[in-house]
Amino acid sequence: MKYRLRHTTSYSYSWAVDMSHHLLHLALQDGERQTVRDCRIVTAPEGGRITEGIDHFGNRTGYLAIEEPHTRFDVELTAEVEVLPFTPPDMAATPAWEKVRAALNGDGIPEASAPCEFVLDSPLAVANKAISDYGAVSLTPQRPILAAARELTTRINKDFRYDPTATEVFTPVAEAMEKRAGVCQDFAHLQIAMLRAHGLAARYVSGYIRTMQPGDKADLRGFDASHAWVSVWCGEEFGWIDLDPTNNLIVSEDHVTTAVGRDYSDISPVRGVVLGGGPHRVNVAVELLPLT
Repeated sequence: MKYRLRHTTSYSYSWAVDMSHHLLHLALQDGERQTVRDCRIVTAPEGGRITEGIDHFGNRTGYLAIEEPHTRFDVELTAEVEVLPFTPPDMAATPAWEKVRAALNGDGIPEASAPCEFVLDSPLAVANKAISDYGAVSLTPQRPILAAARELTTRINKDFRYDPTATEVFTPVAEAMEKRAGVCQDFAHLQIAMLRAHGLAARYVSGYIRTMQPGDKADLRGFDASHAWVSVWCGEEFGWIDLDPTNNLIVSEDHVTTAVGRDYSDISPVRGVVLGGGPHRVNVAVELLPLT
């Protein structure tokens, strides 16, 4: 599937910002099933040239400093990208989750070191007893890891209410667990914390999901802003497999990936430090439309 992407973020300040520094996780990059045809980021005020880099997790970053007074900051990403469909493996053929955990612990055949970075708690994905117990219902003894993780995705989708008013950007995952409500970011953090509580590796994935149009048969949530989902390590043979608890599916060609990290705090699309400005408003708009 080929897409045209447009993502705009606008900050309106109560009074002038004297200086601001911004870290962007917006630039798309090629992946195993994703090819970026074009990717451009435009800001206003322009400030200096965006300095590009690569972060610890291999994501493209941009750094921007604006050293002139401004009461508004706009950043727009436009891109064209092609995503290939993903055919998931037979869930029964994936290894038992205990075997994957043992390998991540260094027992048995050594695995790549990268998955081990996603086993422990991170700032926005901290497990408690309720979170661990909820995950344990799916992680029954000797169950194939993809079957267990996929069922957990379905249970979160069924048991938790999609409600944009229930949480905020930095709402603790324990609060989302207690409320049984939230948005894609909360559901991703919940599933990540549940898997990590049992010694498994799970990543937070930031990106986009296809914009719903009149007449579409699918009913996808989270298309009106940047989206988030989960990537679970299924062992050396099967690697990372992405699951979307907000929409109860295995990720395929409806999703475009921007970045991966331990949780949202690693890869928020736009973050920064401002001098002045006072209270501010943020408006976000996203369109991911198929190219005809």
